[in-house]
Amino acid sequence: MIILKTDEEIEIMAKAGRIAGECLLVLRDMLRPGITTKELDKVAEEFIRKCGAIPTFKGYMGFPATICTSRNEVVVHGIPDETILEEGDIISIDVGATYMGFVGDTAATFPVGRVSREAERLMEVTREALSRGIAAVREGARLGDIGYAIESYVKKHGYSVVRDYAGHGVGRNMHEDPSVPNYGQPGTGPVMRKGMVIAIEPMVNAGGSEVITYPDLHVVTRDGSLSAHFEHTVAVTGEGARLLTLV
Repeated sequence: MIILKTDEEIEIMAKAGRIAGECLLVLRDMLRPGITTKELDKVAEEFIRKCGAIPTFKGYMGFPATICTSRNEVVVHGIPDETILEEGDIISIDVGATYMGFVGDTAATFPVGRVSREAERLMEVTREALSRGIAAVREGARLGDIGYAIESYVKKHGYSVVRDYAGHGVGRNMHEDPSVPNYGQPGTGPVMRKGMVIAIEPMVNAGGSEVITYPDLHVVTRDGSLSAHFEHTVAVTGEGARLLTLV
């Protein structure tokens, strides 16, 4: 069941989203060769709690950390640990913050030091794919319009979208209906209505779309190719998309 949010609830979600978005920027500014993902996680938890919010991911389905840190061929759900980031890595950082009972969920992929042109291009295309998906958000349109906008742009650049995982509704729970795939056909899927809040999150592989999910739920590309991931929490309004996690 898709739960529509009131204007008041969306304002609270905007505060949760701002905390998550600001946390992501703090972590971005920490990135350098030699830092561990565990160090990033510690700072993220301290920041979110200092803002009066709760780390959404911590304890969710047994997840042990505040953020997901997915490096190079890891698509999503990477677990922070003693892994040391190296020059040339790319890393997706996914942040969730719960404020006054509502969730803000955002992610971005960043370079560590100087990265290859291939890695830069993958990040650029994935970031733009997210923008294309957001541009398809409007009252009365359908979720298939979002997926089509994302996948058609990604395929044009020779990349593939992950089909095993998708965006999702957001509200009092991190994962609500509806599912928001990064592929689809225009004019298909649930109708977007005012008050719907969704996380749009293209996961784009430099190689094939196939992935492997491990028992701890971290996901890697089957062919070992690089993967990038960008995400915003978006509210459907009478004027189009409102980005709740944009800082």
